[in-house]
Amino acid sequence: MKKSARMLAAAMAAVMMLTACGSGSAGSTTAAPAGDSKAAETQAEAGTEAKESGAAEGEKAGADGVLKVALILPGKKDDVSFNQAMFQGMQKYVDAHANEIDLKVVENVYEVADIEPALMDFADQGYDVVFGHGFQFMEPIVKVAPNYPDTKFLLGTGYKSVDNSAIYDVSLQSGGYLMGVIAALASQSGKIGVVGGADASEIFRGHEGFKFGAKSVNPDIEIQEVYTGDWTDTAGAKEAAVGMYDSGVDVIWHSGDGIGLGVVQAAKEKDMYCLGNVADQNSLAPDNVLSGVVYQWEAVISGIFDDIRSGSFTGREEADRFYWINAEDGGLSYAPISDPKGWLTDEDKAQIEDTFKKLQAGEIEMPEFTQGEAAK
Repeated sequence: MKKSARMLAAAMAAVMMLTACGSGSAGSTTAAPAGDSKAAETQAEAGTEAKESGAAEGEKAGADGVLKVALILPGKKDDVSFNQAMFQGMQKYVDAHANEIDLKVVENVYEVADIEPALMDFADQGYDVVFGHGFQFMEPIVKVAPNYPDTKFLLGTGYKSVDNSAIYDVSLQSGGYLMGVIAALASQSGKIGVVGGADASEIFRGHEGFKFGAKSVNPDIEIQEVYTGDWTDTAGAKEAAVGMYDSGVDVIWHSGDGIGLGVVQAAKEKDMYCLGNVADQNSLAPDNVLSGVVYQWEAVISGIFDDIRSGSFTGREEADRFYWINAEDGGLSYAPISDPKGWLTDEDKAQIEDTFKKLQAGEIEMPEFTQGEAAK
């Protein structure tokens, strides 16, 4: 996607900030420089070690039960957001199955044009499993996977699959609902906002859940909404959030990645509240991050590998190719409430916890949100 020099500069600054505060653990990782347009070359470098081992080693790895797994991230593994949550979830699984998984992690493969050669490179090296962690990996996986029937491909959010691929996704409407409840309870102005990146399926569900949850608390609440069209648009998201705050909004939720950094920066600048997404982002602005949705991908990673090892991964009906994280399976939770402004009462906090428990128990019914259909 086209980005202005101003946006790129802001994104680079955000990456530098996150490098200082991120908590990604060390591992066998090759990272492309942020903003590098030659991601395909990075993929070739990432596979050097595996290529040097030769095809014989790949066959041996399969024979001794060790799965060769590649995790391709669109951003940094310590971004305090979408990429870090998946990296940490995968690392936890690998640490618990040290003799079963040979993991390779590659960062900053964001552009669609770079994804297809990355997928092919790992499949050509004999990798058993390749994870493409992002909606933009969908079309490349659908195109590439049929040519590599012995490789299993996993798509991080999306809706298209083929016989040897599956999708892991988030029931973000539940997380959004909880964030809507928190925002509506905390708001002093009766005006709240939500900022998203691309209008992709899980983000849309999250936004609609947010609206639905907020209106369950205050049917007359005013909700402002913006999609920047790009998850890396830090500057655009900050500008949108500043505009919301200037119009009277006092709590904003966001959908993560670079746009999340923009919202956090705006909240700090305007001394208002924001709600994070994917990871606990309070460390980025302790006085301004009220709470946030927290993803725990390990809730589905184990099931994916169990199905691969049992032979039940391939050949399922399309509807059965989804692995979901949600409040009910422990894949979605929320960050501790941090309310230095004192906008939430003890009763409010009790209501928030009660709402989360009801989501965990499956006791809150929500509409089937489909794109183009607004929450009523």
